[in-house]
Amino acid sequence: MELVLTEICDYLNNYFWVKKMAGDFEIAEGTITVSALKDGQYFRIVGSTFNDGVHKYPATDLKNETFNGFIWAMAVPDTIIALTADITEWQAIHGKADSEALSPFNSESFSGYSYSKGGNSVSGGAATTWQDVFAGRLNKYRKLRGTR
Repeated sequence: MELVLTEICDYLNNYFWVKKMAGDFEIAEGTITVSALKDGQYFRIVGSTFNDGVHKYPATDLKNETFNGFIWAMAVPDTIIALTADITEWQAIHGKADSEALSPFNSESFSGYSYSKGGNSVSGGAATTWQDVFAGRLNKYRKLRGTR
């Protein structure tokens, strides 16, 4: 789930951060201790060689390292968590290479068989992506690049 949440936050340019902490951090035995984080809170690691991205505290699957970077404490809305689950489910069905949603073709016919799918106005009729499908629910959380 954290991998999808990282991708969603990056797409939105919104990590819902409430506090950024800079400094030297150590990850040992797969975990990091940050006193400012609460159990169950999401946080972002920035500047790590192996662990950049969104994680849920206490994370236990991190790769051991010492790094100088940032930890962003996040306050992710429940609606984004629900949306992450919906996108994960959609990706499992439609995100495969052989999925009709990812087909570059809007219509096809051969040997008496034909099909047409609706065009995608967002991407000019190209393959439908989770960004296209969930745009209505995502857009209110989007932030312009270069802003907080």
